[in-house]
Parts: sequence; C-alpha cells; structure tokens
Amino acid sequence: MCRLFGMHAGPKPVRATFWLLTAPDSLAEQSRRMADGFGIGVFNSAGKPLVDKAPMPAYEDRAYASAARTLEGRTFIAHVRYASTGANTIENTHPFLQDDRLLAHNGVVEDLDVLDDRLRALEVMHLVQGQTDSERVFALITGLARQNGGNLAEAIPAAVTWIAENLRLYAVNLVITTESELWAVRYPDTHPLYVLQESADDAHHGKHTARISMKSDDMEQNRTPAVLIATERMDENPNWRMMDSGEILRVDRNLNTERSFPLPQHPQHLLTLADLDPHTAASQHPLKAAGT
Repeated sequence: MCRLFGMHAGPKPVRATFWLLTAPDSLAEQSRRMADGFGIGVFNSAGKPLVDKAPMPAYEDRAYASAARTLEGRTFIAHVRYASTGANTIENTHPFLQDDRLLAHNGVVEDLDVLDDRLRALEVMHLVQGQTDSERVFALITGLARQNGGNLAEAIPAAVTWIAENLRLYAVNLVITTESELWAVRYPDTHPLYVLQESADDAHHGKHTARISMKSDDMEQNRTPAVLIATERMDENPNWRMMDSGEILRVDRNLNTERSFPLPQHPQHLLTLADLDPHTAASQHPLKAAGT
C-alpha cells in the first residue's frame, strides 16, 4: 500500500528533514515487493513548488532512497509508491505538480478511458504526462478548479463525486498541498488515513513509520504547532485520529481546520481486492499484511 504524508506547519516556514524508505524491509516484505518510487514536495520562500522524486524499482540503490532530505517551507507532502498503474518511471512517481499544487494519492481508480474522455472535455488531458490513475484524478480536480476560478473547496468534492458516480474505484485517498493550504481526502473507508493536530504544548520529537520519517529542529526548539496527515500513526501521541469515510479536511495558513462530508456515502462501483488483477491487488495490501 502506498504511504502518504502531509504536513502544514503554519504561517512561518520551518526546516524539516525527511527520510523515505527508512527501515529495511522485513523478509516477508522482501518476498512480496519493494517500493516502486518515492517523492517529496515543498514550496520555497517565493511560493514556488519544489519536487524531489525518483522511481525506485527493486534493483536500484536503496541507499539513495534512504538519504536525508532537508527542506524549508510551510506545507510538505511525501509519498512512497507501490505501483498499481504505470511503470516505474519519473512521470508516474508522486507527488504530481499541476497549477502550483502538489498531489499524492493512495488507492485505485479504473475505467481510465472514461476518465480520459472527461479530461478531454475539460481540455486538461495534456496535463497527464504518465500512465497513472493518480495523475488523472489530479487533472480532473485541476480542470474543475480552472472552470470555477481556482476554488478547491468546490473542485475536490466535485471531482471525487464524479469518480464515485461514474468509475470503478477501490480507494481515493488524497493529500493536496498549495503554498498556504493542505487538503486531505479519505474515500471510502478502504485504506486508513490519520490526522494529528499537534499543539504548541505537544512534545515534538520527530515522526516516523517503517517508510517515512520526519524530524524538525525548528519545530522542537520553537514548539511549533502543526497538522499532520499520514497513512499510519507516526508516534505515540494519543491524539491521532482516523479520518472518517468521505471526509474532506482543509487546513488553512493559520492551521485552522475545516471538516466536510460532501461525498456520496457509497461509490456506485466499489471494487474489492478480489476484483483487482494480481499486480494491482498486491500494491494495495493493507499495512498489517505488509509486515509493518
């Protein structure tokens, strides 16, 4: 299962160091597969997006994927990919960049020919550089945002609702960042997605899972509050909360959060693991089954 991470550190930029693919795979995980790519994105002091990503098939140097990356910004996004659609190429590696927004996705959307027709109607098919369903979902959001003047509060639920009503899907979990905002979507309840609203009083000693780790001396020294999104709880803080099925979470530049539930309660064409081809099903194994 792909790993998602998002963080909003509030109005002032902070420096944070990330490690991706931090832990050696267990023997059980090695026997199944290794990660197919990783990526991380941030916005610099001028508000321009910076993305560091690379495909990482099993035969490539694992040390490169585990190297520390120190970035400065207000919003951060990271992704470790287990490929369901598309080859191990840079074009298929998350996060994706469109219209100064970054997106990472966890899940499976099928009927891509139908989705492509919709993207052509919105005149955004040219934004799709790779083969993934994820980049196409992003292009749908981008196309609808271009129609409504850039309003993500309308474009995100409209895009996911259209997918839920017209396409076969297994999961559409999303993290989207702009220079000043973070958005997260969990739909439906196939895969976990957690949120932590970390206050200035919380002890901030870094966050880590078996795949993504993050540490920020700035946040520790200045007791900076933050909002974090992750596919797994990243520390022992009891305030991690599983997002509800169908929840869309918005975090603004001052760390104000807004939850909404505009999505259909159930997708029209919900897939199960048994409905997926073996390769895709292997990429969607839950965390427990993956040995983490």
